[in-house]
Amino acid sequence: MVEEGVQTVTLGKQLGAAGGMMLVMTVVHALGLTGISKVLDLRTEHLKEMSFSLKSISLMSGMGLLLLVLHTVEIGIFAGFYLLINAMQTVEEALYYSASAYATLGRTADYFPSDWRLIGALEALIGFILIGWSTAFIVSKANRLMPG
Repeated sequence: MVEEGVQTVTLGKQLGAAGGMMLVMTVVHALGLTGISKVLDLRTEHLKEMSFSLKSISLMSGMGLLLLVLHTVEIGIFAGFYLLINAMQTVEEALYYSASAYATLGRTADYFPSDWRLIGALEALIGFILIGWSTAFIVSKANRLMPG
């Protein structure tokens, strides 16, 4: 019976940590998208005035690059968390695991301590949601560039 109590605490810790990380990632991603919008001047009025040209292609490329940076920062935050809880021993190991989980590549559970493996699985769900959010962001901005 004591074993079940320990598992419940571990499960509670993992779910609490996953909830906290989801909150952090949502804030980071929202701030990142807002920053990208401001840096690249992605206001609807500005995009509608721009024709589909080399300038608009450069703008979309810049947006893609900045989104890659944003996702890399988010992967780094998860990696930092893994180092903080001693689930990983090196920065490279934590970054590799985090990038694999975040991008939903699979097979990451084999390399993660069982005490924290649920947070690793939930990172895949969080990454999937954030990548989807970025995709919606790109599509909404690209649609404003198209002649209509």
